[in-house]
Amino acid sequence: MNRAQRVLVLAHEPLGTSALVGERLRQHGYEVHEHVVTTDLDRPNDAAAFPDFAAYDMVVPMGSVRSLTNTDEIESWIFTEIAMVQAAHERGTPMLGVCFGGQVLAAALGGEVEQAPETEIGWYEIHEVDGAVNPAGPGPWFQWHHDRFTPPPEAEVLAVNDRAVQLFRLGRSVGTQFHPEVTRAHVENFLTSADDEYLTEHGLSRKDLLDGAGRHEDRNARQCFALVDWFLHEVASS
Repeated sequence: MNRAQRVLVLAHEPLGTSALVGERLRQHGYEVHEHVVTTDLDRPNDAAAFPDFAAYDMVVPMGSVRSLTNTDEIESWIFTEIAMVQAAHERGTPMLGVCFGGQVLAAALGGEVEQAPETEIGWYEIHEVDGAVNPAGPGPWFQWHHDRFTPPPEAEVLAVNDRAVQLFRLGRSVGTQFHPEVTRAHVENFLTSADDEYLTEHGLSRKDLLDGAGRHEDRNARQCFALVDWFLHEVASS
């Protein structure tokens, strides 16, 4: 009997799990392993050792409250992760990087990460670029990021908005700037690491973010599943 294909999810904090992305992978018969990189938000350099990427058929690096523009607070593990992602790409391992995970992919494959001129928190539409098909659809998709990536030079940019590149592909690696995985409960988890001063600074309220997540939840599940299906059928199987 053939074994189920194994997926390594890199959850950089306990609340940053794969959620809807992992759910869809399981529905397709994948065995999903969630590896939590750091468990204490106050000690971001205390990290669990990474498993062997080569033991997995797919890697899914997820989001993080951390920043690739401030590697000092995560230097004990981030450069190891970047090197492992680069090696996995060179082996042809399919990878789907989400938000911070998409930035890790970009950095590992020759792109760059910088502070974004404008923070995106909430639901935003994205659109295709000339000559490309946006497989994610227009959304709106949930965003929560202060940084943005410049894709690797040879990557195909598939979707953008006026603030950032939102989706790129290079071979069997795909990076998103948005969060396709979120449910209302997931957004509620995100909010546990955001104090009232932070939300006020960005003109946000907990109620509005949770109400928005509730309104978009069913539709977002459908569009997330469609994105994962595209990744499996058109990218991972290529």
